[in-house]
Amino acid sequence: MIPPEFRRDPLYNTWVVFAPERQRRPQDYLPAVSLQGSLDPFAEGNERLTPPEVYAIRDPKSKSNEPGWQVRVVPNRYPAMRIEGKLEASPEGIYDRMTGIGAHEVIIETPNSNLALEELPVPAIAQVFSSYRERILDLDRDHRFQFIYVFKNVGPSGGASLSHAHSQLVALPLIPPSVEAKLTRAREHYIAKQRSLFSDILHIEHTDGSRLVAENDSYFLFCPFASRFPFEMAIFPKRHHPDYASCTPTELHDLAEVTRFALLRLNAVLQKPGYNLLLHTAPLHRPHTERFESTRHDYCWHLEIVPRFNALAGFEIGLGAYINTVYPEEAARFLRGEARA
Repeated sequence: MIPPEFRRDPLYNTWVVFAPERQRRPQDYLPAVSLQGSLDPFAEGNERLTPPEVYAIRDPKSKSNEPGWQVRVVPNRYPAMRIEGKLEASPEGIYDRMTGIGAHEVIIETPNSNLALEELPVPAIAQVFSSYRERILDLDRDHRFQFIYVFKNVGPSGGASLSHAHSQLVALPLIPPSVEAKLTRAREHYIAKQRSLFSDILHIEHTDGSRLVAENDSYFLFCPFASRFPFEMAIFPKRHHPDYASCTPTELHDLAEVTRFALLRLNAVLQKPGYNLLLHTAPLHRPHTERFESTRHDYCWHLEIVPRFNALAGFEIGLGAYINTVYPEEAARFLRGEARA
């Protein structure tokens, strides 16, 4: 078996993970499928079809890897990276390579094959978000990792291979250049203005209101000023903090509430589009990442909901820029229910 490996492209300053084992996934070449009964590895009663769970929220009298759970986290059967092994980096001329060490987990959001995340009650969605937090806190103990990313793919256009509601988590031994760039912009803004860029964005969105979709006690939901995709939404917390793992139970409940509202509005306006849900949190605190110590002042964790209608084409891939056909102010009007799609 060929092990996974990270390789850096010096021209674009991007890391690529080579994961040959994922070639075994037949779903990679098929539309997302709904697996019923004994074929659905994520359904309650089929726990034997997944790797042993690493975390679960379950009934007190139930046993690990058996029915009786509400949220279940398991290693990805076809991981992009492997958690076993020693982290080693080496040059190859002008190129860099690193052993493909990392964690790749699946958060199964419900035992029911037929329910989408937004169809769950708010407390159940809060349990999903609590599972994100618990896994981040646990993987933070592994000092090989520098960054943890949680994402959710829904529908064929969103890259989903199974329809059963689930999210994925990856723990990386490096900080992706796109994350470093965002951290650098946040730090430069704070140095120049002595204000957080995220706080300034929230102030503008709240004051202007044209792109604001909803808010509750803990969060603002809005369409970003320079949205990359039609009907893209962002969820920013009102309490400024760089680490998602700092969320309180009340904040997780409120996050579940506003996320459910956002997804239900997307379904109503766009007839259940595919989408990606992306959780952005600060890098893990490590001695060798002291350059990002300022994150407690200048960075804030946030969530993005990105509807997906078309595959990225040459313009986006080649330039790293995007073409959006819907202004965010117009998208927000539809999502608030003030206009008909």
